[in-house]
Amino acid sequence: MLNPVHLRTLVEVVKTGSFAEAARRLGYTSSAVSQQISAFERAVGVTLFEREAHSIRPASAALLIADRGGELLAAFDGFEHEVKAMVQGLRGRLRIGTFPTASSRVVPRALAKLSADLPDAEIRLDEAEPEDVLPLVLTGALDLALVYAYDLVPQTWPEELTVLPLLDEALLLMVPIDHPAAKTSGKLEDLKDERWIASRDGTSGATCLTRLCAAAGFAPKIAFRSNDYEVVQSLVAAGVGVALVPALGYKALPGTHAMPLRSKPLRRHVHVVHRTANTNPLLRDAVNALRHVCETAVGEYINPS
Repeated sequence: MLNPVHLRTLVEVVKTGSFAEAARRLGYTSSAVSQQISAFERAVGVTLFEREAHSIRPASAALLIADRGGELLAAFDGFEHEVKAMVQGLRGRLRIGTFPTASSRVVPRALAKLSADLPDAEIRLDEAEPEDVLPLVLTGALDLALVYAYDLVPQTWPEELTVLPLLDEALLLMVPIDHPAAKTSGKLEDLKDERWIASRDGTSGATCLTRLCAAAGFAPKIAFRSNDYEVVQSLVAAGVGVALVPALGYKALPGTHAMPLRSKPLRRHVHVVHRTANTNPLLRDAVNALRHVCETAVGEYINPS
């Protein structure tokens, strides 16, 4: 098997026409260069240099190998540079999973920062609810993911994951702009007879609403369901119900009024998770970018962790 170190030495010897000069440029002794060339000749099975008392002459095989070898070494140097850049976190691939409301409020700013700081990195984004992205993180299909947990719906995370807090966001009551509750305090009890718009049955958002209302002494009358908070707020604006919306999903649509829960303020906690064993050097930059966004541009109803 050809040794790339010996190949580089051969290319330098052909270029300089001298073992001694090649040794000086490469930082070897003349003896070391001579031994490398001899090893190369044994590997290829042909004499590469005609040796005389005070000079050498490259054979045609040496000229051919040096010509092609220079191309290979240049490619290898480029590959080595890419590997170093990847190890240093300057390039490589990062796969991120996120849930929809974070996709519109947090992730775009974080991706913009990452792209500016690491222009050679390849970043891919997938969107799904936490219960769908967590298995992808665990299998390695995603490097990291944004997930959430509600105060009234505790979550346990697999022990293989590192879980880092990003922000705590308020849960907001949303009512039509002309609803009597818009002029009062935002007490949940005032809305016990209303029709509610909730997320899909079985989601942590829907479970949180059910438990919250149960603590207030009533069961919410769920009239409509959607996991798209823009749809939820459009239904509120149309006057067909009221809703509980996390701050990241709040769009301040005309015809709606939003207010924090007065009787029992609640939070949705947003985390970023990744496998503890994941050695992707881009992870640190991604987490830092997400934290930067959450600390500087999270909106008036959101409190950074």
